[in-house]
Amino acid sequence: MSHLKTQSQKDKSHMNTHQMLYKFHNEPNYGEIAKNVAEFAKTHPYSEIVAYIDALPFTPKMSMLTSPKPLKIFGRDLIEQSAIDQMNTCLSIPVAIRGALMPDAHLGYAMPIGGVIELDNAISPSFVGYDISCMVMLTIFDLSHEKFMANRLQYAQILKSVTRFGRDTFPEGSRQHYVMSDSRWNETNILRGLKDLAQQQLGTSGGGNHFADLVLLANDRVGLLTHSGSRGAGHKFATHYTKVAKEYTDKIATNVSKGYEWFSIDSDEGQEYLIGMDLLGEYAEANHALIHLHFENESNLNSSGSIKNKHNFAWQEWNDPYFPNGIVNHRKGATPAYFGQLGLIPGSSGTPSYVVMGLGNTASLNSSSHGAGRVGSRKQAIEHHDKPEFEEHMIQEDILHFGLSPDETYQAYKPIAAVMQAQTQNVQVISKMYPKVVIMSGAESDDG
Repeated sequence: MSHLKTQSQKDKSHMNTHQMLYKFHNEPNYGEIAKNVAEFAKTHPYSEIVAYIDALPFTPKMSMLTSPKPLKIFGRDLIEQSAIDQMNTCLSIPVAIRGALMPDAHLGYAMPIGGVIELDNAISPSFVGYDISCMVMLTIFDLSHEKFMANRLQYAQILKSVTRFGRDTFPEGSRQHYVMSDSRWNETNILRGLKDLAQQQLGTSGGGNHFADLVLLANDRVGLLTHSGSRGAGHKFATHYTKVAKEYTDKIATNVSKGYEWFSIDSDEGQEYLIGMDLLGEYAEANHALIHLHFENESNLNSSGSIKNKHNFAWQEWNDPYFPNGIVNHRKGATPAYFGQLGLIPGSSGTPSYVVMGLGNTASLNSSSHGAGRVGSRKQAIEHHDKPEFEEHMIQEDILHFGLSPDETYQAYKPIAAVMQAQTQNVQVISKMYPKVVIMSGAESDDG
């Protein structure tokens, strides 16, 4: 009887292959899988369709670990428990390998500032941070302490004229650098859209804790020490890819808290992020280079060398046989300290900074602190600011300062001597630097 359907036909007429493929819905190639199953279902009975689907390769979703991966802490008594708890959350994502906290560590977005983490063939925009490739640079000049101090105000005014902070920028065309001609600005839509902003802010510093200092070094030399990053372009790039990372991670993992997402290095998203991160790293270096170059030219000084190191960045490493696809070392507010590597660890606006050499301590993941580290929040710093004590300290230390806000004084930071003492396994001090001119983005000080 032709008008009667067979049982197999009835099964297929009520079949919804989309429902049958529920566990594949978040697979990157779901469209191809669904198409193939639909074609197979046209000519095969229900039982064979089920067997066909069961035989398809499927990667179960990853989930957060029940206990965090190993964490090494340097300067435990200098670090609040909240930062340690936050780092343990980072070390509970399924691609985590191990981590470390530097003695300047304090609470940050998702990952503590002063945190270092290794991920297995994966990169996390949140673990790099929003100010991508923030860095410190020192240029040493052939200028004696005596000659500098005799003309300190003049040098301070020159430095003020060649720096800009926050939203303040230079006139169009007055700052040029070859990084703006890099072809990578055209690699992705997001980079193309950020190029004009990057050009506008070229050669400038951010607000907050970014600075330009003139310091006294050993051997009767003077240095320019600057701290800044990739400005608005870096922040917007990070904001974009933090959202993309959430979309990516939601497809492959469950119960991952906001801010703790990642990309596989091999994914299209991961490759796009790496291209942009590397480019913005070179852009951040260009900002420093322009400040130092223009100061040197305007001051008629000769430089005898420079040192620079970056934080808020990720480095790929392939030296571990247990992770053949590569390890990605994220340093958020921490700096590389490989054996023999020169580095810089700024103190605060009223305390010494340090030139250091890395000792290659694998327990610290070859890292050191990037500074002194904040004590509490900015709001707390303002509430606890002791203006008379601050002014007396700056007079005693003979530090000329401009734009130093209450949440950026030495009182808002951990004692740099204690921070350095807590990481003697990580770095060796080569030289101290004493600030004599400090320029930041806040309101002008009385001695300006």
